[in-house]
Amino acid sequence: MKIEHVAIWVNDLEVMREFYEAYFNGKSNDKYHNSEKKFESYFLTFDSGTRLELMRKLGIEKKRQDDMIGWAHIAFSLGSRESVNDMTIRLKNGGYRLINGPRVTGDGYYESVFEDPEGNVIELTV
Repeated sequence: MKIEHVAIWVNDLEVMREFYEAYFNGKSNDKYHNSEKKFESYFLTFDSGTRLELMRKLGIEKKRQDDMIGWAHIAFSLGSRESVNDMTIRLKNGGYRLINGPRVTGDGYYESVFEDPEGNVIELTV
């Protein structure tokens, strides 16, 4: 068994697609559009085969909540501390918000934590 894909509702489909393509080498399919349901989506496939579905539907808006139950972040394993450091610099230079890191966590992970263009949390790890 494996996780086939993870999906996220977004406000700006194109900005989010471009972000995950540019920084994480995601390969996008053609946009799916269902005009009757006012729904659009892209599937981004990463080198590992894992896929991320970006979805937008008229009438659904992201509401920021602190201390909520549900998915907390998506983690990208970059393979080395040097790669985490390099991506940290690249994302910071791109204007994305660094939450913390790079650092060694209490449970031994080496990580940096960022927000994507819509404030979703991304963990960069070895």
